[in-house]
Amino acid sequence: MNHKNAPPLASGSNAATSLNDTFDAAVRRFGSRPALNFLDRRFTYAQLGTLVDRAAAGLQRMGVARGTKIGLCLPNTPYSIILYYAILKTGGTVVNFNPLYTAREIESLARSCHVSIIVSLDIALIQDKISQLALSGLFSRVIVCRMAAALPLFKSLALRILRYKDLARIPPGAPFLTFEQLIAGATAPTPVEIHPEQDIAVLQFTGGTTGTPKAAMLSHANLTANIAQVQAVLPDIIPGRERILGVLPFFHVFAMTGVMNLGLSVGAELLLLPRLDIKTLMRTLRRRRPTVLPGVPTLFTAISNAAESSKKPDFSFIKFCISGGAPIAAEALDRFERLAHCQILEGYGLSETSPVVTFNQVGATRRGSVGQAVPGTTLEIRDPENPLTLLPQGERGEICVRGPQVMRGYYEQPTETANAFVEGALRTGDIGYLDADGYLFIVDRIKDLILCGGYNVYPRMIEEAAYQHPAIYEAIAIGIPDPYRGQAPKLFVTLRPGCSATPVDILHFLAERLSKIELPKTVEIRETLPKTMIGKLSKKELVAEEAKGPRPLEP
Repeated sequence: MNHKNAPPLASGSNAATSLNDTFDAAVRRFGSRPALNFLDRRFTYAQLGTLVDRAAAGLQRMGVARGTKIGLCLPNTPYSIILYYAILKTGGTVVNFNPLYTAREIESLARSCHVSIIVSLDIALIQDKISQLALSGLFSRVIVCRMAAALPLFKSLALRILRYKDLARIPPGAPFLTFEQLIAGATAPTPVEIHPEQDIAVLQFTGGTTGTPKAAMLSHANLTANIAQVQAVLPDIIPGRERILGVLPFFHVFAMTGVMNLGLSVGAELLLLPRLDIKTLMRTLRRRRPTVLPGVPTLFTAISNAAESSKKPDFSFIKFCISGGAPIAAEALDRFERLAHCQILEGYGLSETSPVVTFNQVGATRRGSVGQAVPGTTLEIRDPENPLTLLPQGERGEICVRGPQVMRGYYEQPTETANAFVEGALRTGDIGYLDADGYLFIVDRIKDLILCGGYNVYPRMIEEAAYQHPAIYEAIAIGIPDPYRGQAPKLFVTLRPGCSATPVDILHFLAERLSKIELPKTVEIRETLPKTMIGKLSKKELVAEEAKGPRPLEP
């Protein structure tokens, strides 16, 4: 039997609360302190609270009420936060959309969640798709936020004069209205009683690698519990004193909880960047000096590359970094920590768990582990072939989770919901094991396993070995069809600037570090590898590409 229980949340924190209560408490406590810094445009907590109230009142005038589903299709801007909390104040449900989705993807997801109102930005890359869908009748109302209005004066003028071609033309009249029209004449919203355990705050689309993403139903209680759980394992955070970098997109569950909800709950100043531009990021680090830096592995690698090219990189202001979204290679972790002289704390979570399940704490990290269960969470390792069987400590199996942060299910998908649980525990689809002290080690995704002649080969093991090669910058291993073994590993890599290596060189290097069954059948060197919006390396494009057969040779 393998149950690993984290200690319960501190006394008094078990009572379910709403995100509205958490936000309002922060506005009252930290009113005069800076809440947001968006490319040097600043908002205090009091100003943010006022804008949220006015937007909520405007939504109520539109008829938004408990259970209304409203889409947010925004990059990180002040509007992302204002509309998120305004929707929650009406009793509505936030539905997060990736702004880089195609019009077809947005339409499919909006229909699946009955979204008829959506919030967008007047950047043509985003708004043109939304306008097309609205004019086809999909959306009854589109709230258009003006990028220039969120910027400081000179940056606003530069956008409107020098980059006017990037701005979308908004058709006049219904169904479109601007953010300014939404909040015009509005004051305070009519209070709505929230039932934290029952009311769904967010429909969060899973990042599934196959098929249509499912919408995880995250209640107010799920999300506030996860805030409390993360606070409990980050005792070094000082309320009202932190500055948190907000470059990870808030439509992703990691940043939604780990940056936005957590940061505002402790009165931090959120340093918002609408996209990852390494020059802007490094300038923000130097000038704004964030004390907490949440990121994904590719972000830390990018910072390391930029820092190594500067004369005297100074990261002394960073207390710690938080890594999530994907496993971080040991080499990348060591390289960043040598440069920054601070720890990267790796955690583990899923959209279905709000998201944090485990976390490494300052001074108590374990190499290669994603940490121990956060308070109030139970981890179980179950036999993937027979999920009713609990496996003993140290044995590899499917990671299953119980805790107050676990979703209520998938929206309008009862069969998928039933399949996601076993005896009340959420099945993560990840393979891992627990050591004697309850530290969790992730081996791989069940769906990513490469089945070679009856043996399980874990792509992550191949990738970890590849990262030890001094010339390799990024690596992805997948399974490809093999007439003899069924499947064989294939490795895709990019090289560091100024470095060289051939596929043969890499295979010779890996042969000393991997078993024969793990050794890739082929190695392909590319200029770039596919990534998700938050910068995670993405396998699905390569899997789809390989399924189509060999690529044509370059002329």
